[in-house]
Order: sequence, then structure tokens, then C-alpha cells
Amino acid sequence: MRIAIGVDWSDQAFTAVTQTFHVYHPTDVTLVHGVNLGFFEQPLLAEMTNLQGYDDFRNAMVDAGRQLLERAAAMVPPDVGSVRKVNEIGSPAQIILDSAQTVAADLVVVGARGRSRVAETVLGSVSHRVLSHASRPTLIVKGPARPIKRVLVAIEGHDDADRITQWLTRHQFATPVELCVLNAVVPVGLDSPYDALGARAWWEGAESYAEEFVKATAAKLLDSRYTVSTKVAVGNPAAMVGEQAQAMDLVVVASHGRKGIDRFLLGSVSHAIVHQVACPILVIR
Repeated sequence: MRIAIGVDWSDQAFTAVTQTFHVYHPTDVTLVHGVNLGFFEQPLLAEMTNLQGYDDFRNAMVDAGRQLLERAAAMVPPDVGSVRKVNEIGSPAQIILDSAQTVAADLVVVGARGRSRVAETVLGSVSHRVLSHASRPTLIVKGPARPIKRVLVAIEGHDDADRITQWLTRHQFATPVELCVLNAVVPVGLDSPYDALGARAWWEGAESYAEEFVKATAAKLLDSRYTVSTKVAVGNPAAMVGEQAQAMDLVVVASHGRKGIDRFLLGSVSHAIVHQVACPILVIR
């Protein structure tokens, strides 16, 4: 298994390195650091400030990046066969995405600082940009590093369930875990005394369908390293996942891959979940 991990000098980044090896036993790890020079990445500004120590500043930042990668590499278990280090000047998020593409990573890992959605929109964040633009499964690490014992698998439809099932079958966790397969049924108005559209009958059918759906998905995941339970919740999917995740060590969801205006208009359950839960989130694509 190949994993690309984005690192910087934040505590969250070092936690992400540690958490990676609580979740999986990769054979190949690429540690990626984007040297962010801020305004000085602009060629004109660089030329204007050259006589004021720009080269020294740039070299110091690159050297600090090398030291960072050495520190992160020292955290990688010795049984990992290959450890690469990428230290480039530019947008950290883009360098992480490009590096993951270059090494054909199975998984991208980044730490999250926990900014609010408003702050992310205004200020941006590396984890937010990686999550928004990655074409590969992404592990967003939140909170302290922890062993993975209980995993919430949130499924929305058959496509989600199939992709998650394939991933969990192909890439098993570092240790045996308990899986809970969750489906949230969005409630409809049932308080009308007339029930002209047969809403009650539809609702009963929807609940029964959800029960069969989670049981069928759970049956595909039964394995010597997995024990599997199921749950159907009623309410907003992101909120229900956030509620159930309080007792979990990891949440697994699938992304529909919406981009740009589609995502702005339709929303993204997987992205909303990232803001609802306090534990790591694995987003399957």
C-alpha cells in the first residue's frame, strides 16, 4: 500500500504521521512538504527583494523543510520498505496532490487544524483544498492520534456502499476492528391527517429498505479481522454521522466527487461530515 502524507511544522501534521500507522501498515510512504514562501513566490517580488536577503530567506525555508522531513521520516516504522521525501517550493496542497499522483498513492493523509467552515472559505486550508481536489482516497486526521478499534461506515447509496466495501476488503486495517454500518434516512412530513400521497406507507418502506441495505453491506464485510454491526438513524445524514461518531475512532464515507458550482448548490455530505466529527475521517473516492 502506497501512502502520501502531507507534513508541515504543525502539531496536527506530526499527529497525522503517527495516526497513519495506527490505521494501516503501508509498504511505501512519501512524505510531502510544500515550502510556502508567501508573497515571495512571485517572481517580481523576488527580484525586487533580492538585494535584501531573498536568497538567504529562500534557502533557509528550503533547509527548514529538509529538517522537517527528516524529523517526520524518523517517525516512520522501520518495517516500511520505502520512504520518499518531497520538499518543493509552492502551494502545499498542490504539491501534496501532485506528489500523490506521481507516486500513484493509494491514500493521501493530511492533518486538519479544525478551522470552521467560514474560516476555511475565507482563509483556505491545506486539508480543505486536498479534500476538495483530490482524486484519491483521503484520510483527514483530527484530534489526538489513537489506535483504531471502532469504525463507523456511513453509506448513502449503493454506489457509496460498493466503493467503501471494495476499499475495506482490499486495504484492511492494521489491527482487527469493529465496524458499524450506518445509513441515515431523511425524514419526510408525516403529520398530515389526510396522508394524500401515502407518505406513511412510503416511510415504512424506506425504513425497511434501509435495514436491508445496511445488512446486505455488512454481510459483504464479514471477515476474520472485522466484526460488523448495523444501524439505521433518522435525520440529517451529516448530523446523524456526527452523533454516532462520538463513540468511534474513525469514520469512513464516500465522496460523490462534486466540484465547483455543483458542490456549492447541492452541498457535499462527506465534506459536511468532516466538520461534524472530532475523530479521523477516511473519504473514499
